[in-house]
Amino acid sequence: MRILITNDDGINAPGLKVMEAIAEDLAGPKGEVWVVAPAFEQSGVAHKISYTHPMMVARMGPRRYAAEGSPADCVLAGYFDVLQGAKPDLVLSGVNRGNNSAENTLYSGTVGAAMEAALQGLKAIALSQYIGPRTEEMSSLFEPAVEHGVSVVRNLLDNALWDDADYRLFYNVNFPPVPAAEVKGTRVTTQGFRRKTNFGVEPHISPSGRKFLWIKGGPQHLATLPGTDAAANLDGYISITPLRCDMTAHDSIDTLKDRLE
Repeated sequence: MRILITNDDGINAPGLKVMEAIAEDLAGPKGEVWVVAPAFEQSGVAHKISYTHPMMVARMGPRRYAAEGSPADCVLAGYFDVLQGAKPDLVLSGVNRGNNSAENTLYSGTVGAAMEAALQGLKAIALSQYIGPRTEEMSSLFEPAVEHGVSVVRNLLDNALWDDADYRLFYNVNFPPVPAAEVKGTRVTTQGFRRKTNFGVEPHISPSGRKFLWIKGGPQHLATLPGTDAAANLDGYISITPLRCDMTAHDSIDTLKDRLE
């Protein structure tokens, strides 16, 4: 098996080492694991591509490259330049430091990389580790991902739906913020929504007297509706959310046709 991995936390992120270990286990001794990750952290860039300026790709070691671009850029660089168009059997993105459940899915560079892989016709899975008060009890911040990552991905490869649709399925996996031994299992979920929380800005005055704005997130431990990703995570379950890039509100089409056509 040939696996291409990337992330949005950067080439030196500890979560990338976790993902490499997962990929090596899945690929086996005769497989190939290729790493193409951002040279610097790219959290929150979603599905951004560097369309208006070039990027440099540097070889860091055997099958290991850093790209001065976004996670989606890394998928493009990995597939078309590093691998010279040799199709990977699987693209893995992560393991992200922090959850990409609920509305975070829309902002996530980790998910953006998986999205680009799916648009290229590749099997893709994004993996993220929820952080919470109980993660301090763990031997590693990524303990649930370390212990359960291989089995979750293997289960997806063996049993999930993989189609050839124009906007094909890909998967968003989030590990709960509890010790690995207390993970209750896996739940297939929809994307949730954290009510009464959103991103905003916080102004600060620099020593030079100029105002700068920091983007500020909201609370991450508000319950979402039952059956959704963040609700499952906060209840101790690994969430698996099937996604597509098609953003059409299909539930509105018939009503709008009646009203507007």
